[in-house]
Amino acid sequence: MNHTAPTTSPLPSLFPSLVGGENALGDIVVMDLAVIMVVAAIMLAITFKLKQPMVIGYIIAGMIIGPYTPPFSLVSSIETVSLMAEIGIILLLFTVGTEYPIAKLRSIGGKAIVIALSEALGTFAIGYFVGQQMGMALFDSLFLALSISVTSTVIVMRVLEELGMVREESAYLLLGVAVIEDIIIVSMLAILQSVASTGDLAFQEITVVVGVVLAFIGGVLFLGSRTIPKLVDIMGKTDRYDLILITVLAVAFGLSFIADAIGISVATGAFFAGVLVAESKTQAVAKIITIPLRDMFGAVFFISVGALMDIRLIPSFIVPALILIATSFGAKFGTVFASAKMLGLSKKVSARAGFGLSASGGELALVTAKGGADVGATSAFLLPMIGAMTIITTFLSPYVIRLGWKITKSPEGEPAKGNDNNSNKAKDTETSGAEEK
Repeated sequence: MNHTAPTTSPLPSLFPSLVGGENALGDIVVMDLAVIMVVAAIMLAITFKLKQPMVIGYIIAGMIIGPYTPPFSLVSSIETVSLMAEIGIILLLFTVGTEYPIAKLRSIGGKAIVIALSEALGTFAIGYFVGQQMGMALFDSLFLALSISVTSTVIVMRVLEELGMVREESAYLLLGVAVIEDIIIVSMLAILQSVASTGDLAFQEITVVVGVVLAFIGGVLFLGSRTIPKLVDIMGKTDRYDLILITVLAVAFGLSFIADAIGISVATGAFFAGVLVAESKTQAVAKIITIPLRDMFGAVFFISVGALMDIRLIPSFIVPALILIATSFGAKFGTVFASAKMLGLSKKVSARAGFGLSASGGELALVTAKGGADVGATSAFLLPMIGAMTIITTFLSPYVIRLGWKITKSPEGEPAKGNDNNSNKAKDTETSGAEEK
């Protein structure tokens, strides 16, 4: 099947006076942004009315304006959209990183780390095996496996808050695991993209790539933590928001550039830039003033994922997508429940953590899938399939978590809702560092 875009946008020909002259490229970019924002605003209004996560509205908006949707594309330059999406990835991962100061990572504790490693690596191995059994190519299976290993911390946190369960012992454990899982997935993406860009899976090559990634992360945390927070705080003392904004953006894009220059994903550089900024006393201000930029370019990223989804392939991958959703749920639940039980946690806490962490893929799954497409390592069907899986799992997440809490409800175990929250914290102090995530 031909996977190239069928047609180009007719809008420039409809408005020739607006896109001619010396600044034609700039005019086209403005026109494309206008189309993106108008369609996105309409879809967000609809998803808000239906009480669904915004990411669903963004992806559907992208599918509407994209080059694969009949009768024609509504955007003139998909390359421009992809460029802005790259900026969106950097800002999105930067703000995620600001949630994880080093002190908070240290406080999460051993149990969360063991469970997160078991879940991420176990789901990755099972996903890769299933992908191979379904006849997928090597790198399709690898990027697919990494994508289905992701859990959306944002969506899970929002559901727990809506249910009034965010202070229960199970929630502390769940969010602590999610914090560590994000770091594992970002690091694995850096390794996988580096290997995929060379196409060399030799042990020596993989060892070098892993060494480079670990050296980058270690160098950033060791050297960066001694300089970047102080620099941000110096700028913070000026009480000039514009100066603080430019400084933290310089950190985000600077580390992303360094990561890209040594063959690591820009998402990795941006994420750990956020971790360094989180170490500063100005972290709260820096996060607040970067949120509007994150929301805008993050929206463009999700829309670009939808635009790059070839909807003509949906009939061919919908059944495999459903199989992989079931695989992801089973692998995540099984690894989380088993590892939590082995660590001595109660069946109730283990089951609830399993349901919560198996519920949704979310935004990082899309970053991972697009990472494979960016280095040309994956087939045309993978990104739209992961996109479809993300829409389905995001929609199902609240129901899965509610069901998990309901069927594990019992008079034993955790104190009743509304009772002494401090006793919950004492039960599992190792995971209490995730409370504010």
